[in-house]
Amino acid sequence: MAGKIVFDLVSPDRLLVSTEVDQVDVPGSEGDFGAMAGHQALVASLRPGLVVLHDAGRGPIRYFVRGGFAEVTAERCTVLAEHAIAVADLDRAELERQLKDANEDIADAKSDDDRHRANQLVGQLADLITALA
Repeated sequence: MAGKIVFDLVSPDRLLVSTEVDQVDVPGSEGDFGAMAGHQALVASLRPGLVVLHDAGRGPIRYFVRGGFAEVTAERCTVLAEHAIAVADLDRAELERQLKDANEDIADAKSDDDRHRANQLVGQLADLITALA
């Protein structure tokens, strides 16, 4: 059996996770990939999606990330995310309420800038709701 890989998840304001796991699944911009101990070194940009931690002693742990980079070495996988949140901390009903409000903001927008900001928020909220599926 392969050894563990050290995983760190860092957002702009704090270190969210630092642990050892069997495997980490990462949403790379060129496609999802899994990192395990002994992995070839790489740096990849991220797309919005789920980082999934797999460890034999517990079920998968999922984090939603939006943007950033992943650096993988033979011993470590570090994800530097623009935004990251534990899926377990998401509330579907609240996200759906916010999505409804954001869609109303698009319809009520008085300027292109307001419409653009509301459209971005709709996309972000839709990504979070998808992560809950």
